[in-house]
Amino acid sequence: MDAIATLRGKYLEQIGAAPDADALETVRLAALGKKGEISLKMRELGQMSAEERLIAGPALNALKTEVDAALKARKAALEDAALDARLKSEWLDVTLPGRPRPMGTIHPISQVMDELTAIFADMGFAVAEGPQIESDWYNFDALNIAPEHPSRQEMDTFYLHRAAGDNRPPHVLRTHTSPVQIRAMQAQGAPIRVIAPGRVYRMDMDQTHTPMFHQVEGLAIDRDISMAQLKWTLEEFCRAFFEVDEVELRFRASHFPFTEPSAEVDIRCSWEGGQLKIGEGKDWLEILGSGMVHPHVLRAGGINPDEWQGFAFGMGIDRIAMLKYGIPDLRAFFESDLRWLRHYGFTSLDQPSLAAGLSR
Repeated sequence: MDAIATLRGKYLEQIGAAPDADALETVRLAALGKKGEISLKMRELGQMSAEERLIAGPALNALKTEVDAALKARKAALEDAALDARLKSEWLDVTLPGRPRPMGTIHPISQVMDELTAIFADMGFAVAEGPQIESDWYNFDALNIAPEHPSRQEMDTFYLHRAAGDNRPPHVLRTHTSPVQIRAMQAQGAPIRVIAPGRVYRMDMDQTHTPMFHQVEGLAIDRDISMAQLKWTLEEFCRAFFEVDEVELRFRASHFPFTEPSAEVDIRCSWEGGQLKIGEGKDWLEILGSGMVHPHVLRAGGINPDEWQGFAFGMGIDRIAMLKYGIPDLRAFFESDLRWLRHYGFTSLDQPSLAAGLSR
C-alpha cells in the first residue's frame, strides 16, 4: 500500500507541474501507458493471493481512476490557458465597419423579362419555353411562312450545317419565339394562354439590331376570343409596364404570315426635350405586331380552327427595355461593359411587383 501511495503522490505532482500538452502526454505514458508503472502494477495482481488481490485491486483501480481524472483536468486547464493566450494576442474589434464587398447587378433584359412575366401572369398567362435550335418546320412551315418568304433566305436566317448527302432541311437558330406557340398548342391543346420569352437570332447588326436579341410572344386561344380582347390585353400590359395611368394604342393593318387579320401596334407618346413620355403627346411609336391566329397555324398546333380562335402578339424585349429605361444603343446590352452594367443594372432587391411598382 505504501508503493501505491508513493505512485499516487509522484504522478499527481508531475501532472500538476506539467507545463504543456507534450509534457502531460509524457506523464500519462509513464503512468498509464502499456509499460507505465501503474499498468505494470495492475498486471502483478495475477501473481498475488486472493487475500492480497482483495486489498490491492480496489486500491490500484482507485489510483488509476484518480490519475486519469487528474490528467483530463490538467489537459482542459492547459487548453483553456492556451485559448486565453491566443485571444489576448489575436483580437478583433467588432466595432469596425465590415470590408466592402462588390455586388453584381441584374441585367436590364433579365429585369424586364421578370417585369413582363409578372404582368402577364396577373392576367392569367403561363410561361412556355422551347429550344433555340429549331427545325425548319417549327420555325417556318408550321407558322404559314411560304418557302419563298424573304425571312427564309440565308441573308436573314442562321442555318446549321448538314453532312454531305443529308438532304433534310437544315435546322436553324430560331428567328422568333413563335415556334414555342406551336409546341405549346401541341402539348396543351385549347383553351390556352401563354407567353414565350427568350433569345432569337437574325443576321442583322446596327444601333437598333443585333444578331442575337430577345422577344416575347403571347398566345390566347378560346372559343370566343376577339381583337377587342387583344386590344385590352395590350393596353393593360402597356399601362402596367410603363407605369402610366392612361395609354392610347393605334392598330395599323399589316401582314404577318401567321396571323389574319394582322396589325402593327403604335403607342401615343411625346419626345419633348429629348425624353420619351408614354401616354401623352402627338407622336406615335411602333412597339409590337399582333393579330388573330391564322387557321393554318391552329391546324399545325393540332387545334381545330372551326371550333377555336385566338390572338397572338410579339414584341422585342430589348426594344421595350430601351424605351422604358432610356437606353440609347441596343449593342450595349451585349458588350459586358461593367460601367454600363452598374449604371443600368438592378440590385437583387429590385424585384418586380405590381403592387410596389415595376421599376426602381
